[in-house]
Amino acid sequence: MTKNLEISLLLDFYGDMLTEKQREVIECYYNEDLSLSEIADNQGITRQGVRDSIKRAEFQLLDMEERLGLARRFREVRKGLEQIHAAAQRIKEFNQHSIYSNELERDANLILEVTKKLCE
Repeated sequence: MTKNLEISLLLDFYGDMLTEKQREVIECYYNEDLSLSEIADNQGITRQGVRDSIKRAEFQLLDMEERLGLARRFREVRKGLEQIHAAAQRIKEFNQHSIYSNELERDANLILEVTKKLCE
């Protein structure tokens, strides 16, 4: 069974919407990197039961993302913030090598500070 690493991100957004058992099993598989056999031993179920639970949970997570798009939107916003941060850095550098403006420097620093916090 190959791992879809997107599932780890979707777990952050939608994991609480899974059943407790599904969430435990899929977190063990994706976040703790346990094998199906290890999870089966820990959960007291069969290896096939673990696989079925993971497949159902993956389907539900992907379906929720298709319907709600929270992870996609998160990536888009993060990319936009990174672009704004880079633009502010270029403005700051240009300001330092051109006719210097205290106001422009202050605004660029504010943008850099805010976008850095939001991207962490």
